[in-house]
Amino acid sequence: MATDGTDVLTGIGARPIPEFGGVHDVWPRGERLRAVREAAAAYKERFKAQGQVRAVKSVDIAAAPYPVKYAFHNAVSVPTLPLISMINRMIVVQYDDFDGQARTLVFEPTVPDGSAEAPFYRNLQKVMDKVPGGKLLERTVLRYYAEPGDVLRRLGLTPDDIDFCTFDHLHVQDPRMILGSTEVIEGEAALREPLFGGARMLVHSRELATLQSLHPMQWAWYVDGGLNGVDPEQFVTFDGDVELGPGVALLWTPGHTDGNHSLVLNTPDGVWVSSENGISLDNWQPELSKIPGVRRYHEVFGREICPNANTLEDSLDQYDSMVKEKTLADPCKADPRWLQILPSTELAPWKRFWPVVPTYVHGGIEYGTIKGGRR
Repeated sequence: MATDGTDVLTGIGARPIPEFGGVHDVWPRGERLRAVREAAAAYKERFKAQGQVRAVKSVDIAAAPYPVKYAFHNAVSVPTLPLISMINRMIVVQYDDFDGQARTLVFEPTVPDGSAEAPFYRNLQKVMDKVPGGKLLERTVLRYYAEPGDVLRRLGLTPDDIDFCTFDHLHVQDPRMILGSTEVIEGEAALREPLFGGARMLVHSRELATLQSLHPMQWAWYVDGGLNGVDPEQFVTFDGDVELGPGVALLWTPGHTDGNHSLVLNTPDGVWVSSENGISLDNWQPELSKIPGVRRYHEVFGREICPNANTLEDSLDQYDSMVKEKTLADPCKADPRWLQILPSTELAPWKRFWPVVPTYVHGGIEYGTIKGGRR
């Protein structure tokens, strides 16, 4: 499917966002950051004026291990367990597209069995199987809450109610688990059927291309063969920044990966942003962090963000992207010091990992009522 025109977006009731045109090409880099910030401020004004989503609800899927050194760019300054846990969060959004058609979008429908096959997690599992106390550590960092299909049933939805699904990026994601495959996945006995009926996956063209041709520096975080047997027509690819309807947009936020994008929602409490550029608000607001070393990272380097840095495909781009997210997000109603940024995969607030626990936790997002059936 073509990715360089508006025809693809028009077909799903969406449209490109002109405010960000060319900002990622501005040179030198200090001027690019300024351009990104100004474009985000300009878009925010128009975005909020267009309207709000009908309903949104987040549900936790599973907690998985993650190295502390990656989570805060090696900023943590005290001895800790080498691993913390991150909680995968699925978000269901209902909105009207720009043609007035009611739509349901599923953001981050992680299937844990697929994620476990990423080379990083396969190798980590081998280590935990061999080291003394590895099984105990595994029980400490792993927890399962619900599969994406369970979440739909809990919300009164069926697979046929879903129009689109998307991930902010495809690290440790296996599209076959979502879209189905005409080939049997290794280790399984039968073909995988589509998880969400005829729903299509929205994906940035650069992210899909990455999965099609991995660089060795990217390989460990992507599921090998994740596109085998998947119908290419199940993808809706786009470039740059797009808005799906009043109150919902996918902003291109490159850096963590080339095709990373962030979910942006306008709600009764203002604008929320969700991505995995950080795993806690401490990443976006290090000046407020109580995690040892994170505030010092901000002070010593003069940086207004502290990135989630397992892959530094372009750390300058990731910095700009996190500023883009901060500019869009509104202050939290419960505590205006903090922004309404909801990590798509969030540092678990468990005492067992103290002092590497989030300084502030939103605890999810919910507005309106998710409704089943074709509205």
